[in-house]
Amino acid sequence: MKILKSLNKKFFFIPLACLVFITPAFTEEKPIDIWNIEKKDTQVISETNISNQKLEINNQNSVYQLQTNKQKDTIKLDKEFSSKEIKIVGLYDPSEYGLSMNMWSNSDGTKLKNLFESINKFNLSKDASDIMHISLLTNAHLPTKNITEQEFLSFKSDWLIKDASLELIEEYLIKNQILNLHPNLARYLVDSYLSESNIKKSCEIFSKNTEPLQDEYLSKFNLYCLINYGKNEEAQLILDLKKELGFEDDYYEKKINYLFGYFDDVDKEISTNSILDFHLAHRTNPEFSYEPSKDTPKIIWKYLSAANLLYKIQDVEITDVEKISTIEKAVNDKNYSEEELFEFYKKFQFNINQFLNAKEAYKSLSSIEGRALLYQRTLLTEQPKLKLELIKLLKDLFISDNIGGAFDLELKKFLGEINVEDVPSNFTTFYNNNLNNKATANKKIKYNNKILHQSKLIKYFNGDYAKSKIEEDLNKFLKKIKKDKKYFLSKKDIIFLEALKSDGVEISKKYDGLYEKKQSEMPADIQRMIDNNETGAALLRIIEVIGPDKIENIDEDTVYFIINTLNQLNVDLIRNKLLLKVLPLKV
Repeated sequence: MKILKSLNKKFFFIPLACLVFITPAFTEEKPIDIWNIEKKDTQVISETNISNQKLEINNQNSVYQLQTNKQKDTIKLDKEFSSKEIKIVGLYDPSEYGLSMNMWSNSDGTKLKNLFESINKFNLSKDASDIMHISLLTNAHLPTKNITEQEFLSFKSDWLIKDASLELIEEYLIKNQILNLHPNLARYLVDSYLSESNIKKSCEIFSKNTEPLQDEYLSKFNLYCLINYGKNEEAQLILDLKKELGFEDDYYEKKINYLFGYFDDVDKEISTNSILDFHLAHRTNPEFSYEPSKDTPKIIWKYLSAANLLYKIQDVEITDVEKISTIEKAVNDKNYSEEELFEFYKKFQFNINQFLNAKEAYKSLSSIEGRALLYQRTLLTEQPKLKLELIKLLKDLFISDNIGGAFDLELKKFLGEINVEDVPSNFTTFYNNNLNNKATANKKIKYNNKILHQSKLIKYFNGDYAKSKIEEDLNKFLKKIKKDKKYFLSKKDIIFLEALKSDGVEISKKYDGLYEKKQSEMPADIQRMIDNNETGAALLRIIEVIGPDKIENIDEDTVYFIINTLNQLNVDLIRNKLLLKVLPLKV
């Protein structure tokens, strides 16, 4: 029988009302070891740790008043932005990167919206993402012209979700205590951990939160965490209070009441409306079974995979096209083993003529059979040229069915078996774009003191050169260049010199004629942003220019104005990192 039904409500109205305003906290009790949750260093989440907190209770805080203010309690946070003062939140001190608290103050919101929309079309390279981290997570005042606080915070939240760095999101939310300010971002975080079957990590987010939760989903999740850690009494009090305030969710209550031990009968209903709903169905049914389809949300697929609940593909009949197709899509989404899929392809049988004419024979087969044929033929091929032709056809066949991601690891494995010297010129691009060449990432700088931008002078951007020393050595180098009639300053040499000048490194005027600075190479809109002190917008514009490309793969003219922009903005740490990728010779 529920706790509150055995209590005298007259004496418990005020304590219950207090619960709404009490911050989640952990007690010292050890958690119950359920679902592989580690016992070590675990704390317990609680929205009602009354004994550990000093509260000033106003006599007007009654259940009656809570009920009359019910609509206020259920209003979504994003509708309240206009009436609340938004505190400055971020991770980085502006001075760390040469930025200021007013980096967004002069920006036109319309321009920012267009930039965010454009940037969201890309899968940003690491270079662009690093600048985006700094731009959006530096403590600064929000823009106000033609953009609301809600809109700007939503852009920030949406990008963090797309970037999918869970550790960064957690640091941002917890350090600033802003689960309520970014409920969608907080939900993404706890859902992501749960989809990995890591309930412990999900619940730890609530233990680090010090603000009363206002979002209903997060509140339900936190309540479940209480039960998960054996805090049934506190969980029941919170649930009863929520119901007093109008909370209704039959599915959730059935699962929670089963966990409370009120019912022995298992409720076998399975909801995929949220990962929490799905997890509760799994948690409360010892004989849980679920067969996903193509329409099953990706996060459910991920949970099934992490919890080892997916059926084995080897048990699937090769005639079950629908199920095989579903598995292929799951592999594409990285929710099913690519290795198992290709092992399954070996079950298909083909005649000798189909093998010999695989490049044409696959066209008369279904997509699944065609992929199986091309894969088996590739396994039997030793000739580099023919192997490249087959795997290119196989990759294209995956892409045509919008499951190109299902052939990634096996593709790299095939390409790794082919020496670069044996790659025909018409397959060079395909080979380089798809082979994960670790050697490239491990290349080291080789200094060449015959070329300015490859000389040891670039150590300046690592902080290994005193200003007086760089001035002395630079002028000596330029003196040699002036005497050498065959040496012409390259675009990268000019980029190097302009960066030094921007930092106040003095160069003798007698070397002014070595090159002519071309202002016209700077896009006019970026220059206007710089002149108007629209620092944040200018950084977004640079991010848009870099997009999915590595900075070292961008043409020199574009690199020139990128570095010129960063010079004028005085964001030296960002600039130096890019320069050390662009200028040096690496082998």
